[in-house]
Amino acid sequence: MDKQTQAKRFETFRALHVPGSPVVLYNIWDVGSAQAVARAGARALATGSHPVADAHGFADGQGVPTDFAFANAARIVQAVDLPLSVDFEGAYSDDPEKGAHNVALLAQTGAVGCNFEDQVIGGEGVHPLKAQAKRIEAIRRAVGDQFFINARTDLFLKTSTHDEALVDEVIERGRAFADAGASGFFVPRLADLRQVERVVKAVPLPLNLIAFPGAPAKSDWANSGVARISHGPFPHRALMAKLEEAARDAIS
Repeated sequence: MDKQTQAKRFETFRALHVPGSPVVLYNIWDVGSAQAVARAGARALATGSHPVADAHGFADGQGVPTDFAFANAARIVQAVDLPLSVDFEGAYSDDPEKGAHNVALLAQTGAVGCNFEDQVIGGEGVHPLKAQAKRIEAIRRAVGDQFFINARTDLFLKTSTHDEALVDEVIERGRAFADAGASGFFVPRLADLRQVERVVKAVPLPLNLIAFPGAPAKSDWANSGVARISHGPFPHRALMAKLEEAARDAIS
């Protein structure tokens, strides 16, 4: 893909992040799923790390080889005329410069953005805030301004105690990520509308939440100021359940 087309897709993608009118990303995993979601009227596309791994026989948690991840992204970019963001987990390295190099290679596929998370993949907890901010800063230096870094915190995934102290910690991370050069802020499993509004007001980045079974309605999240709604692994899981049911009916 030429730089001009990629830049245009980036600007389109960035502009879709409007608080109160969230862009919906029904997460995909390959060219076929990308084309189906595009035909459904999507304005942008985003892979999910879990569905990409599951669909191709790898483990989640950076079990997908980087070469495969790059090739998969490049094929989607060439097949569908929509901006693509890639769930790139922890950039395949705890080292800021190595992770930044990997994201730069991802950008060369034509992808216009990525998710970048703070959990310690293969370990416990999340990276210390200062260390995570340095990783984001390194990525921003490596990719320049025209790449959407969707900085994710996994704090809500690491505990079932979703109290106001945890929200305070989320806000602290969101502000630091913004200062480090992030484009968006992703908080999986944040759902309480009052807490959502706190984060929206306190963090100067468009907020991304994930639609999961039992989550608030899209309209409620929109009214709370959410700018992006992802669907994560749930589309792939639902489709596989239907496939299994159809196969069982055919076989029996």
